[in-house]
Amino acid sequence: MKQLATRLLALLLVPAAVAWAFTSEPQSGNSLPSAGDYSAIVLPERSDTLSWKTLGQVEPSNANGKLIPIFSKEILALDKKDVKVIGFMVPIEPDAKHKHFVLSAVPPSCPFCMPAGPESMVEVRLKTGIDYDMNPIVVSGKFSVRNDDPRGVLYSLSEGVPVTVAPAKP
Repeated sequence: MKQLATRLLALLLVPAAVAWAFTSEPQSGNSLPSAGDYSAIVLPERSDTLSWKTLGQVEPSNANGKLIPIFSKEILALDKKDVKVIGFMVPIEPDAKHKHFVLSAVPPSCPFCMPAGPESMVEVRLKTGIDYDMNPIVVSGKFSVRNDDPRGVLYSLSEGVPVTVAPAKP
């Protein structure tokens, strides 16, 4: 089951990473907002959670034909620290209680679809499983910055615990 979840996560995140690499340049005109900007519209304001705008401070770079993330100093300072993150659950395993899932800055269009690029997702592993909820949730745990994850995961949260379920903004 873990291999299936890992493969599913890789299948969902690798295309997002490729799209991220080709769309990371600022766009002018009537472009869509970034996931970090959009999350400020759909998620309730919380001063105690890590900002998706902060997590968006990463740029792709080409090193010897391989895409690598270049993280801001602010993000690197969060590595191995305990943080809280608010977002939308995207299940990656078909369980009734979810211990392993992706937290997204924006709501998914379907329960198993990745809604945005890798800078707007955190892989979460909780100590105990929780029910799927379409409302934003807050989780806390040990945050990790992933420099070279073959699945395209930039951030993860381990030893996690659910904090709250927060209603989305109307």
